[in-house]
Amino acid sequence: MRRIETTAPEGTVEAGRQLARDLAPGAVVALSGDLGAGKTHFVRGLAESWGAAEEATSPTFALLHEYDTPRGKICHLDLYRARDTEEIWSAVHDELDASGGLLVIEWADRCPELLPPDAIRVAIAHDGEGRRMISIEP
Repeated sequence: MRRIETTAPEGTVEAGRQLARDLAPGAVVALSGDLGAGKTHFVRGLAESWGAAEEATSPTFALLHEYDTPRGKICHLDLYRARDTEEIWSAVHDELDASGGLLVIEWADRCPELLPPDAIRVAIAHDGEGRRMISIEP
């Protein structure tokens, strides 16, 4: 397990950039953490590193955002408002099946049955004044 401490949002973005360099198309990143922990900042780093033209934003109200990159499509799924796995699957299964790029799931702990066994698990926790502890488990 890798642990990273950040003291500002830019540090959380950089942690995402660093992880993205090691990810191959087809990878799944499962993010967990409280509201405001920095999950979307982390996704911004992933998307920037893969060369996305647009900045990643939280898909809380849309459920799914997609970003085209030179390395493949990034599907950014947010399960915060999801009620169950069936709802998620019926809403986004076409996009997820066709992705072939990177699948990033915020609030992944809400529907763990969606995660493949080889998902990379990233937990982001508040650790005092502006600090975040990021744990990455391959």
